[in-house]
Amino acid sequence: MADARDDEIRIPGAPAAEPPSLEEPTEPREPLPPKPDQSGPETRTPTGAETGAPQSAVAQQGAYLTTANGTRLADTDHSLKAGPRGPVLLQDHHLREKITHFDHERIPERVVHARGAAAHGVFEANGAAEGVTKAAFLRAGTRTRVFVRFSTVLGSRGSADTVRDTRGFATKFYTREGVYDLVGNNIPVFFIQDAIKFPDIIHAGKPHPDREIPQAQSAHDTFWDFVSLHTEAQHHTMWNMSDRGIPRSYRMMQGFGVHTFRLVNEAGETSLVKFHWRPKLGTHGLTWEEAQLLSGKDPDFHRRDLADAIEAGAHPQWTLALQVMPDTPEETFEGIDLLDPTKIVPEELCPLQEIGTMTLDANPSNFFAETEQVAFHPGHLVPGIDVTNDPLLQGRLFSYIDTQITRLGGPNFAQLPINRTHADVNDMLRDGMHQTAVHAGVAPYKPNSLDGGCPFHAGADEGAFIEVPAPVAESVKERSQPASFDDHFTQVRLFYRSLTPIEQQHVADAYAFELGKCYEQAIKERQLRALAAIDAELCAIVAGSLGLPVPEPEVEVGDPEPSPALRMVGDAWPIDGRMVGVVADESTDAAVLMAVRTAIHGAGALPVVIAPHGGMLGPVPVQRSFHTATSVELDGVVVLAASTDRRAVELLGEAFRHGKAIGVVTAAASALDVLGLDPAAPGIVTGDPAAVTAGVLDLLPTHRVWDRLAAVSA
Repeated sequence: MADARDDEIRIPGAPAAEPPSLEEPTEPREPLPPKPDQSGPETRTPTGAETGAPQSAVAQQGAYLTTANGTRLADTDHSLKAGPRGPVLLQDHHLREKITHFDHERIPERVVHARGAAAHGVFEANGAAEGVTKAAFLRAGTRTRVFVRFSTVLGSRGSADTVRDTRGFATKFYTREGVYDLVGNNIPVFFIQDAIKFPDIIHAGKPHPDREIPQAQSAHDTFWDFVSLHTEAQHHTMWNMSDRGIPRSYRMMQGFGVHTFRLVNEAGETSLVKFHWRPKLGTHGLTWEEAQLLSGKDPDFHRRDLADAIEAGAHPQWTLALQVMPDTPEETFEGIDLLDPTKIVPEELCPLQEIGTMTLDANPSNFFAETEQVAFHPGHLVPGIDVTNDPLLQGRLFSYIDTQITRLGGPNFAQLPINRTHADVNDMLRDGMHQTAVHAGVAPYKPNSLDGGCPFHAGADEGAFIEVPAPVAESVKERSQPASFDDHFTQVRLFYRSLTPIEQQHVADAYAFELGKCYEQAIKERQLRALAAIDAELCAIVAGSLGLPVPEPEVEVGDPEPSPALRMVGDAWPIDGRMVGVVADESTDAAVLMAVRTAIHGAGALPVVIAPHGGMLGPVPVQRSFHTATSVELDGVVVLAASTDRRAVELLGEAFRHGKAIGVVTAAASALDVLGLDPAAPGIVTGDPAAVTAGVLDLLPTHRVWDRLAAVSA
């Protein structure tokens, strides 16, 4: 197939100066030149004098990967470890240089997770974790204040909320033993197995560096170039292509610690665990069309939804649960390597144990001071919770503190109000930028006698943090990984085949869109090879959409038992805080309108009155006019008055397409006629106002009318 750059009409959009090969290039060559339409600044000295040097003189030089000082490198995929399963060594100068430079790439915006929203809350433990950890905040009845920040990963602070992306789910526990940060995502696996690859995946996912587009999305060549070559990313990518990639709300989003952690109890016994946050309202996503509409109509939808729900008293709740597994020398469970952050442990193999409930009950009073300046770090631990040798986690332990120092202007970021611990601090750390403490004494060192020996060391019986004395196997230092890390497809197949047919259709649609936005055919074909290894039917659907041949699988993959717990469809959930639109006009009986609003509110949902105009309908305030209303913010619609206004008709049509519950009173039945909708279609309730309202409320717990949505998709 001829490349578009060879056509008589040059089609814009090529990401590089020449098309890539299908296979990963292996023959060394000099860096590619800029594209013909690109130019850089003149080469001048810092004081403005011309140098006469070509622009290429300030670009990358040479065919080989090097350090910043020009030393050639043989490996940039693996951290230097004490054996393939051992801890990462501090002497890894390449890891430090690579991560440090990456951590300092942006000021002052976060490099990743820049777009965020947050809330204050409280966590109450039920005591179920006391047998596996001595952490005081997990003792029965203990209430701990928390601050939670939700975020997208790829977009800038000004990007939209409803993009297809991973979401951060970071929780700061202000425990009496110090701050504990559980810094996770809404997806339980990550793109990479080793932190040394983190700059690579983010560089690939971020906007192209020449045009700074596309913003806040992965539907472009550099992302799919990387993940199709680096197939350990396929598991996370599949989760992102599912409906979990576009959550309905932060309130309806799961959270995961991603890594395996080591807990230790009062007796010194250890367990390996994974952390799970489960939303009380269930886990739900937006349809693709809803996400697109919201990006234009309300790019702040998720942060608005969270803040509005808290303000309305519909306080979001999550249960914190553990998967508890034996701490064996192999650090595996049912054949799954627990140090591999690209793998899950299916709940059918290791059920969740609920250990407490978190309730978000207050919005920040100042976005910058709280949401923007909050600083998380996986190394903020408390006695009873320790890390493992997961190589991604080990790198994060270094990276986060380095990032905070740069982003917040110095080492004293823990003194910012939102980051301050609720425990006593006597750290002997002094001075530095933004030092706000006024230290007394003359001897910030140990041992000392001039300050009376203070501060003193604490013992384990006095609440000291003691690292678990985990054995380190005799080995050699090397850049490698365990062979168990090499299976990149079995769990991806497990996830996809665990989904319901409508969820699988959404996955196929997402791949078709994302790959369809790529320019290079070779990248599309390479990703199809990965899909062929995951599921033949999925690959065929996507290939058909792209107009490309279906490749034969090149990797043999087993057939794992599906995990129903991975599905988002099929269960019923509380409807607290759900938004139900009530369409009315001047002809609507005020008593009926008030009764419908009362019934919706009494069920725990939020009624939103929608009318031809703002202001009041008799004694009832109007929240949305036809001009400002949008179906995508609603979970159901009760129509008390028919209208031929195109905006009202459009709202009802969108609600139908998106599988929303719809109730139409008999007097407004013409609203269905305008759209040609069958009153007997799934999820449409007709009758008197009381029956219609009750019927819509009965449909809300399943989130959508899935039978109708499947029919519309077909």
